[in-house]
Amino acid sequence: MRFRPLTLALQINIFVFVSFSRKNVYRLIMDFDTLIVGALVFDGTGNPATVTDVAISEGKIAAIGKDLPRVKAAKVLDGSDQWLMPGLLDIHTHLDLEVDLEPGLPEVVRHGTTTVLVGNCSLGTCFGTQEEKSQEPIVDCFTRVENIPKKVLRKIAKVIDWKDTKGYLQHLDQIPLGPNIGIFVPHSMLRVEAMGLENSVSRSPTESEMIRMEHLLSDAMDQGYLGLSTDGLPFHYLSNSPNTEKRIPTQFASFSELKRLLKIVRIRDRVWQTTPIIENRLKAILYFTLTSGRLFGKTLKTSALSAMEMAVAPKTGRSFLKIAKLLNSWLFKGKLHFQALGTNFRVWSDGIVSPLFEELPSTCKLIAKEYDDVAGRKALLNDEKFIEEFRRDWYHGRRGRSLSTLRTRLGLPDHLVIRDLNSLYFDGAPISEWDGESMQEVLDRLKNYKQTGSSARSDKEKGVFDRFSDNIIDEADFLLHLLREYDKDFRFWADVANVGNKATLDLLLDDAALPGFNDSGAHITNMAFFDANLMSLKLAQERDLQTVSTMVKRLTSEPANFFGIDVGTLDIGKQADIILIDPKVLKSWDCNETRRLEYRELFDHKQMVNRPEGIVTQVLINGHTVWVDGRFTDVLGAKPLGRALRAA
Repeated sequence: MRFRPLTLALQINIFVFVSFSRKNVYRLIMDFDTLIVGALVFDGTGNPATVTDVAISEGKIAAIGKDLPRVKAAKVLDGSDQWLMPGLLDIHTHLDLEVDLEPGLPEVVRHGTTTVLVGNCSLGTCFGTQEEKSQEPIVDCFTRVENIPKKVLRKIAKVIDWKDTKGYLQHLDQIPLGPNIGIFVPHSMLRVEAMGLENSVSRSPTESEMIRMEHLLSDAMDQGYLGLSTDGLPFHYLSNSPNTEKRIPTQFASFSELKRLLKIVRIRDRVWQTTPIIENRLKAILYFTLTSGRLFGKTLKTSALSAMEMAVAPKTGRSFLKIAKLLNSWLFKGKLHFQALGTNFRVWSDGIVSPLFEELPSTCKLIAKEYDDVAGRKALLNDEKFIEEFRRDWYHGRRGRSLSTLRTRLGLPDHLVIRDLNSLYFDGAPISEWDGESMQEVLDRLKNYKQTGSSARSDKEKGVFDRFSDNIIDEADFLLHLLREYDKDFRFWADVANVGNKATLDLLLDDAALPGFNDSGAHITNMAFFDANLMSLKLAQERDLQTVSTMVKRLTSEPANFFGIDVGTLDIGKQADIILIDPKVLKSWDCNETRRLEYRELFDHKQMVNRPEGIVTQVLINGHTVWVDGRFTDVLGAKPLGRALRAA
């Protein structure tokens, strides 16, 4: 009898203790390093946001709940009138190179990105420099595909001191990473590793080379790599002689080669990242069937580019999503998702140097010339055969009666590059008064000037017009003159997709799409997509708060689950990667007003960046504040914060 009261009290205490949620247990027993109070919290699940507090201890989420005790916190942050959410994922970057020069990756951190994926499009550095004799595969592959100058690439290659996939992970574990980083095995580099660069772009692998590729890939999967990346875009060329007319190594692989390699990825439940073979639509669909579990025994998670509304082919993005829905149905049992860009696809060109103009055979020849080979480009521009080829390319599918013209009218053109001068806008023109004008506006004024001797707006414009031939008859002549006269010393841009963002939100919310594509770190003078995730949130905000909650999930926990990485949530005990956003500033932001070309000492070169002010008010990685009040803290890049992620 004596023990009954004690037993009853113990039972009551146990009942009360276990009845508390896990977060309340933390509340009772734990001190907090940081407590964020009063923010509207989007937890990444897609559930409605609630105003609540979030506590952090030792770099982990310690508690979530209303009125958490401030006295237990070493630091209290006021989150009033702000959105709090898990750090965002950038699921498609080419930061492989930048991360070794500046591990903090500040340009992505300022946008609230706390996890980046590298090794995309078959390119990467996980096998080291792979240099042999005069071959430099990193320079050869990245220069034209990602439009990064050779001097920048060679500067980066000098810091590479690993030689295999295991060594790369060990290297990343030792440097002061800012964001977390997940890695794909890049197929072009895998081919180079097994075959050598020259063989990788001239023949099929031998059986022993094929087996070596399988072993290398299998080892990388065991080490935690996310999967395999390949590429099929027709304008991805090598940059070094004698291979400037050859595409990157992955594009020489057969269906059989990919099937064998992807079997390893499939068995491990990892991801195939790819770009479509857009020049052969039936072949592209055949390759996409590799996602099918019904055809190949087990479903292969596949992440492909890209769900966008192309300016010259507006139905393409929807067509891709319909293909994905079919392959993901019970009929094929696939898991194919197209990466979606959350902003207008604005691309700048320096003269003709731009990833888009690699698509035309004539302009591809100009771009193949060394960056500083002005004389080589001018010689081509004055060659009669080249001029004829250029004119033929420029008007292909746009003039006359032909099958290609019919396909263009149906929204299925042979080329996606913008060639309508009404859609090409000067931004760094020969004379500043042209900036913001379309090329067509300037050409119309030029024609009128040549006919009447008037209509020039200034003496400076008159001087420029006088240098044009009196025989300028059309837009091809106009552009050829600009290229001869100014080479790369004039800039212009075009919105090649998501014009006006009319359909962007619907694409982002489609079940067959996967938001989070930014292409950060690539095309450093041509694109500035660091901001695409913030634009995704802005577009969601324009609809309602529940759409914002859905979008947060699509930019955090959803891609994390797809790629099998342990990030993207506010779960108790998980790494505290958290961002705070001011919704009022987000609402009034125009992303086109904050894109600019900036000199970065890191590269000793200019780069397109996007630096909106006041939207992301704070970024915490591993519980440490790395961005606050528009500035970086000293901890970013000084100590390891993020992790080299291993796929689960």
